[in-house]
Amino acid sequence: MKQLNDSHPAMSCIGNLTSDELSTSLSALGFPSYRGKQVFHALYARKYDAPFSFETISTIPLELRQILTSHFGEDHHAVQLKELHESEDGTKKMLFTLLDETAIETVLIPSEMLNEEGLPKRRTLCISTQVGCALGCAFCATATLKLKRNLATSEIVGQYMRAREICSTDITNIVFMGMGEPMLNYDHVMKAVDILTHPESGLISPKYITLSTAGIVPGIIRLADEQRSIKLALSLHGTTQGQREAIMPIANKYSLKELGDALEYYYRKTKKPVTFEYILFDGFNDTQEDVMRLAKLTRRIPSKVNVIPFHTIEFTAPEGISASLKPAPEQTFHAFIKALRQEDVTVMIRSSSGLDIDAACGQLAYSHAGGSAGVL
Repeated sequence: MKQLNDSHPAMSCIGNLTSDELSTSLSALGFPSYRGKQVFHALYARKYDAPFSFETISTIPLELRQILTSHFGEDHHAVQLKELHESEDGTKKMLFTLLDETAIETVLIPSEMLNEEGLPKRRTLCISTQVGCALGCAFCATATLKLKRNLATSEIVGQYMRAREICSTDITNIVFMGMGEPMLNYDHVMKAVDILTHPESGLISPKYITLSTAGIVPGIIRLADEQRSIKLALSLHGTTQGQREAIMPIANKYSLKELGDALEYYYRKTKKPVTFEYILFDGFNDTQEDVMRLAKLTRRIPSKVNVIPFHTIEFTAPEGISASLKPAPEQTFHAFIKALRQEDVTVMIRSSSGLDIDAACGQLAYSHAGGSAGVL
């Protein structure tokens, strides 16, 4: 696993520090500890359209502003917009460059439901946690990029902060479902969650954050033991061990049985329901037998199933089983959902938001409509 070392340029950004860490750092420089809380508040508790620099923090002395500018510079979160693509449905895909010239993609997805002001009721940000991914799932474009490294906390938080500014909107929900496997960058992801949900940041409640994993059992156990308030989703996509092994190599390490046991443990510890994510592939996992096995699994713990259409990754020139995967026909798709509901399974249909700009589920690979996958 490629980690970040202390000398990595992203690690020097102020966006890596929690409120307590800022207070400790400033105390070591001879300032009162409450100055750290003031800086933290100024950094995060501001409108999305308010430009930020240390010089604008009027609540701290000039000397401290100068020290902060000298030490941290103006690149607070280590992500810079390179490209912005907007879908016909309002989805926005942002290509961010990082300080080491690698890149990630982040997607803002507006809901179809509108509020009283005529704006999307939910604005969900799909955040990346790694540059590339090591898991090699056959249906995912990010797998073609391989893993470059984990993201720093500042790069994870930075996606949220930059997206607010770029899209000129507040964000209501976060899903860690972008590039990478969040559980394999656990410490930086959870530190980012702590910053984003801190009362002084005023950004978002943990109940509006969902972490999706391909099935990293130790991460699920750790999430349970730490009593984290965020939600958990499992990318299942198969109801047998053989199915999962065929399209998700991680299944060779953590079996379906181990996953089921880990999810039961998670529910016992947290009393939180789990979401199963299930991409429907033609002739692969779309039979009545799959319905019954999936229904049986959902009965083990309170849960729901998000059924997801398969979105093409043809722009990555897929090979092997990746090239053979096809979306289930519309009739099969809706019949599968109907059959699940007849088994008293709570089912949601994941939308294909951003499909025309290659921003839908599984399509993140530095591409856009008419473009091709690749690194910068």
